Amino acid sequence: MTAAFPWSTQAIVAQALAEDLGPGDLTTRLCVPASQRGQAFVAARAELIVSGLEAMEEAFRQVDPAVKCRRLVADGDCLGAGERAAIVEGPSVAILAAERTALNFLGRLSGVASHTRRFVLAAEAAKRPAPRVLDTRKTTPGLRLLEKAAVRHGGGLNHRFGLHDGILVKDNHIRAVGSVAAALDLVRLGAPHLMKIEIEVDDLEQLQEALAHHADAVLLDNMSPAQLQLAVATAERFFAPGPRRTLLEASGGVTLANIGQTAQAGVDYISVGSLTHGAVWADFGLDWS
Repeated sequence: MTAAFPWSTQAIVAQALAEDLGPGDLTTRLCVPASQRGQAFVAARAELIVSGLEAMEEAFRQVDPAVKCRRLVADGDCLGAGERAAIVEGPSVAILAAERTALNFLGRLSGVASHTRRFVLAAEAAKRPAPRVLDTRKTTPGLRLLEKAAVRHGGGLNHRFGLHDGILVKDNHIRAVGSVAAALDLVRLGAPHLMKIEIEVDDLEQLQEALAHHADAVLLDNMSPAQLQLAVATAERFFAPGPRRTLLEASGGVTLANIGQTAQAGVDYISVGSLTHGAVWADFGLDWS
């Protein structure tokens, strides 16, 4: 995914390096000879799902292209404590200057991937076939593309990337125009003909209105597992005797403790904001060979 936006990774890494390095690494310049070369390895310090290798490599590359990174794993792989992710070789001063920024990206993004994998596995354990786990726009400002890539590395799917690439009619849109039906009619007038339209609903009455006005997908907001079951049954009855043609997404308040019940309700998707905003950093270290 980040390969489609290479400028984004480069720009994000450049900003992070400027924040950390400023005019240069004072400590390293004073105590490490400029001619010294070294080799170090990057290793996990706990079990995790890897993500962020591209950003890690870019950090070393931007400090000094002479630094070479050799990947030992791929994004999406599982590493155990002590297992190596990469070997880094080159000028010691450059490796030391880029070390923290490189590990920050790797730790943050691997944390997102690892957290996502836990949600995906919990959904799969509760129901087969399992609903797909989606992220949201609750991402770290400036890191959205990288964090959404990390979600995919963890086995999740991406919801829309921003306000520009998907239509999701929210509760405030509905309030602004008066009703679910009015919002859907207005959006459909100007929507690109190949773009699906999703709308958020709070109750079964709004769901029925959305179904009657041909929403492609409905986001069931902050509903309990019991309410989700009723919503799925309502949609099934609406389309009977044929297959249900509107996708249903559960969203709001989903945790590792309740995602199993949410999955069992029969929805197609479960969106989870905490895949990104609730992820704990994964622990990596860089040690000299």
